[in-house]
Amino acid sequence: MAKRIALVAGATGLVGRECLRRLAGDANVEEVRALVRKPLSAETQAFGIRECRVDFDRLEEHADWFEVDWVFCALGTTMRQAGSQDAFRRVDFDYPLSVARTARAAGARHFLLVSAVGADARSRVFYNRVKGELEEAVSQLGYPSLTIARPSLLLGERSPPRIGEEIAKRLAWLFPPKWKPVQASQVASALLRAAHANVPGVQILDNSALRDG
Repeated sequence: MAKRIALVAGATGLVGRECLRRLAGDANVEEVRALVRKPLSAETQAFGIRECRVDFDRLEEHADWFEVDWVFCALGTTMRQAGSQDAFRRVDFDYPLSVARTARAAGARHFLLVSAVGADARSRVFYNRVKGELEEAVSQLGYPSLTIARPSLLLGERSPPRIGEEIAKRLAWLFPPKWKPVQASQVASALLRAAHANVPGVQILDNSALRDG
């Protein structure tokens, strides 16, 4: 199999960092590019990742960065961090869709998107609706392969730790499988397996599948 070039958007987040680690250690991956707004950590830079510092409102200025085989998109924020619905939508809808469009125009063939459990374009819940609308918009771009992961609460090393996550860890046994917290490392591993499998069409990885992988 020819070696692949992979691009990771949202590379400084929980899932993005895990994707970088796995891609950097994959013998079938020739180059890993991290699309970021701020510098990568020294630890991540040690993996030999190509850092692509970008303004997400001006992606067209760096079209050559998107000449890749695989695009892993883990861009996202929270309502609390964003501060408003408009700001949230810009990060969780506008930017990922722009990445997907730019990469498809440059020839990328497999887009791997981190969405969320409950994503539904017709949901009354704003967060779920935005996630669902993004899934639908990306599915219209003509990617030969589109993988969508729908994790529940993501667990991993955060600084500082989040109190809600710590509580969820202790109460995880009470949750039904669909809603149990999932490790970011499990999501990244599932996405990388999907990239290698390269299943044509749209593949949905629900929370249970992510946790079982």
